[in-house]
Amino acid sequence: MRNPLSLRVDEASGVGAAQRLAAALSRNAGLSETATGYVSIVARELASNLVKHAGGGVLVVRLVEQPEVPGIELLALDRGPGIRNIGLSLRDGESTAGSLGTGLGAVRRLSSVFDIYAPPGAGTAVLSRIWAQAPQPTLPLRPLTVGAVCLPVDGEEACGDAWAVHQAAERSLVMVADGLGHGPAAGAAAAQAMRTFRAHPERGVAELVTVLDAALRPTRGAAVAIAEIVPQQGVVNYAGLGNIAGRIYGGETVRNLVTTDGTAGTGTRKTHEYTYPWPPDGLLLMHSDGLASHWDLDSHFGLLNRHPSLIAGVLFRDHRRQRDDVTIVAVTQAQEKHVSSDEALYSARRGGAVAGGA
Repeated sequence: MRNPLSLRVDEASGVGAAQRLAAALSRNAGLSETATGYVSIVARELASNLVKHAGGGVLVVRLVEQPEVPGIELLALDRGPGIRNIGLSLRDGESTAGSLGTGLGAVRRLSSVFDIYAPPGAGTAVLSRIWAQAPQPTLPLRPLTVGAVCLPVDGEEACGDAWAVHQAAERSLVMVADGLGHGPAAGAAAAQAMRTFRAHPERGVAELVTVLDAALRPTRGAAVAIAEIVPQQGVVNYAGLGNIAGRIYGGETVRNLVTTDGTAGTGTRKTHEYTYPWPPDGLLLMHSDGLASHWDLDSHFGLLNRHPSLIAGVLFRDHRRQRDDVTIVAVTQAQEKHVSSDEALYSARRGGAVAGGA
């Protein structure tokens, strides 16, 4: 969750700026010149598509990491017409905008991970991840696939939200923190929560929330929530203070996760820990109150089966509150599928069809 960039691209002049910023983030992350070249091309193609096909949209760029291997993630989000036939749109030479039609095909070829969600009439979201090694490396796998959007309110450089994940074979921890208010002081509280979380991954969730409560007392405080996923036991242990929201999707079941009223940093009396079932096809969603509370994945047909980064991106695009920082973290046990010559899209957890057709 380092150095996220969100760029509004509404006209052709913004394409070059998006390309330069993405390439600069890639170089700063230590990616090779080859990989940085891939990032530059993908950023250009995605930004161009935002202008040509949707009249503008948002490009979100952030650093992602596998064990010892950094990468760059690009999310292109628009509210345009969507795509009626995704498979056709990925073929070189196909275009509805009078161009050469190599945009999405080139993005897919240069990506280590690629996914798209574009139901007709409901906008388009495209994900590309490019790792530091090229061509596509064989990477050690982590227990979870994680996607996230974490951005400040418009007009602020410092984000008052933070998130972090600790992954291990036996158990994984996910934290979201929302510093009170926004701006640098809120960012300092959220950053302290992230440092404390990373320093104590051995603690249980309720105990760790208590540790966070003590660590945040010199700050203005934050709402915090922590989920512990224990796959072998098939459970999620959850605890928090304040209004961080959490949901677990599995099969036909949706569970809303419960936190304790209060604010970390104010000396709460007691933190309650709750335990929920974690199915093999489970999806965990956690978010700050920068996301409106009325969203529902059922209104986004097929989105549940997409890459977690696309899920986070579409919720950000469609349900963000404009007056606050926002964090959305999506987590699944499905292993991230890397693009090869015969694999175009992320492997859906339930084998669901690609929204918009293929």
